[in-house]
Amino acid sequence: MTLAVKISLAASGFYLLTGMLIGVLKYQRTMTSEAHRAPVYVDIAHRAAFMYSFAALVIAKLIEYSPYSEAVQIGASGLVLVFFTLTIFGYLAHGIRDETDNLFRERNFTTTWYMYALIAAEIGGFAVILWGFLSTQVFGK
Repeated sequence: MTLAVKISLAASGFYLLTGMLIGVLKYQRTMTSEAHRAPVYVDIAHRAAFMYSFAALVIAKLIEYSPYSEAVQIGASGLVLVFFTLTIFGYLAHGIRDETDNLFRERNFTTTWYMYALIAAEIGGFAVILWGFLSTQVFGK
């Protein structure tokens, strides 16, 4: 098992545990609010952590078939996983402060440049991973 696969699997487990822990916070906030609802971004962080957990598993499986060097595998998967992690914790920070129900209402660094970087890193990193799989398992036969 390559280091990139190990990192992706560890990230998957970390995201799953994070989702469970955020679920405890979501429950606490739901039970203590007058409307019996958690802050919007606590709810979003909870779901994102679970979604990214499974996405990291897909990345790990696809990397198993990668023809690329370990450095390329780590770089491509690392870009995606770093942005997954930053996004979960960004949502969680906003949710804990209950400061907004829509981050994109205001144009700022996060809603412009961070989003451009996220789009490029996640799509670019995953495209490298997917192309590696396709080149060995679909087109290579």
